[in-house]
Amino acid sequence: MEINSIDELLLEKKEINVRKLGKLITIIENDSKKAEKILSKIYKENRECLVMGITGPPGAGKSSLTDGIITKYRARGKKVAVIAIDPSSPFSGGAILGDRIRMSSHSNDSNVFIRSMGTRGSLGGLASATVDVMNLLKSVGFDVIIIETVGVGQSEVDVMNIADVVLLVLVPGLGDDIQALKAGIMEIADIFVLNKADKDGKERLVAEINMIIHLNKEKLNWIPPITETIAIENKGLDELINLSDKRLEFVLKNYESVKNVKLFNQFSHMVEEKIGGNILAILKNEGIFKEWINDVVEGNANPYSKMVEFEKKLKIKWEK
Repeated sequence: MEINSIDELLLEKKEINVRKLGKLITIIENDSKKAEKILSKIYKENRECLVMGITGPPGAGKSSLTDGIITKYRARGKKVAVIAIDPSSPFSGGAILGDRIRMSSHSNDSNVFIRSMGTRGSLGGLASATVDVMNLLKSVGFDVIIIETVGVGQSEVDVMNIADVVLLVLVPGLGDDIQALKAGIMEIADIFVLNKADKDGKERLVAEINMIIHLNKEKLNWIPPITETIAIENKGLDELINLSDKRLEFVLKNYESVKNVKLFNQFSHMVEEKIGGNILAILKNEGIFKEWINDVVEGNANPYSKMVEFEKKLKIKWEK
């Protein structure tokens, strides 16, 4: 599939060709080199596009919240895309859940595009191709891109490096409030969303969040607000959307400082993947792993001595 311009992904009246878009995303997921070549030709910056990350522990109601947010933005006439990061099948590497199972009410809306992507072992909670797919969706003209992650934990912070607004969804009374606070994930939130706010324990959770915000206030250039929702009843969603608007205004007003940090992290991630992938390919092709394994099995070396040897031999030179 050869794509040389964004126009090739559009139908009449600038409508998005969902079929072609889906095929191109499949290429991005399975062939990083081909994806890079295509995206280098068609990428277009879209500052007005809101990229929203939604993360939180299992059972927090992230999918119900996403469903409600889609409805609110569609009522405004916005084109919405969702990247739903699902756990990968340990056998096929594909997403376990289907593209539209959890948000099926929007499946017939041509201005809503929902795609599930498997994590394929990615520790940060995002599929490795997520950034590429997000940039494609931006380029093709979506107004809002929602990235719903697998869950949270100390490694589930990748989303903060690519989203303009990160919603951290928490639920009162789950019993893991303090653990979540200790895990260090609180620093990723641009907005704290207390979903299922009719449950007992809300006041305690609000007090804990306020304590964390207060302790970190001097380091923050954006003070994350706390808002309450009951997603399955569509309660509190208007206020949440208003807060997201304010966050986007802040991002655009401070575009250079906010984006510089995010782009630095994105480039770091992309370079690490490229270098790591190329070096791994060389080692596999040269049979180095087999040599190392034989040495370790025969007792002539251990994995750590092999890493010391590897580092001594590895030389990377930057040509200007």
